[in-house]
Amino acid sequence: MRHLLSDPELQDLVRRFVTPDRRYLRLGGGLLRLSSVERSAFARDLAQAAYEITPVELGVLFEGGWRERKTAAWLVAVAHRSEFRDRIGRLLLASEGPYAGAAYCVALAKFGSAADGELLSAYLEHYLARPDLDYDQAVVLGTLLYLDEMLGAQYARRFLASGGAWDRWLEARAVPAFDPQHWRQTVQRLCAFVTETAETFVAPDCGNRS
Repeated sequence: MRHLLSDPELQDLVRRFVTPDRRYLRLGGGLLRLSSVERSAFARDLAQAAYEITPVELGVLFEGGWRERKTAAWLVAVAHRSEFRDRIGRLLLASEGPYAGAAYCVALAKFGSAADGELLSAYLEHYLARPDLDYDQAVVLGTLLYLDEMLGAQYARRFLASGGAWDRWLEARAVPAFDPQHWRQTVQRLCAFVTETAETFVAPDCGNRS
């Protein structure tokens, strides 16, 4: 992991892509509470950033802390840089820090392929066996439900079967968790925002981004 206080390159990227207009704080559920004017301006600036940042620069952000990783995942989602799929899947499974998991889910949901369903399923296979860890189980399952709807698939079915992994995880917990359907709806709305954002900007030459 690269540390912001001792890494001038990372500091520059954070200044350019992470902190403008409190971007890293707004990415996620906060987007759904913006006024129409705020939403349009934020989407326009986010789209511009998504097409300006290079793959190398995204790689540096993914090596930073949760703010950098969360922002990078959103920029990847907007620009549909599916070449980062496996990296995002590894970061999701590693769960090295808080607050970025939902951003990884949004990116995988926007890629929207069977490969993304497999990555989300791998996460659930591992972490639904860990009721002591209250990580991103609910949002990942909600994202899988969203993908099932988009793909006509049934990835979530085995986890939600009566007496299955989700029920056992809930039973072993001391506190309740969000309903996965709540997260399915949230992910659907966030993905709609990503689509709206991407449509506000057309890169001049997407094939030459490097």
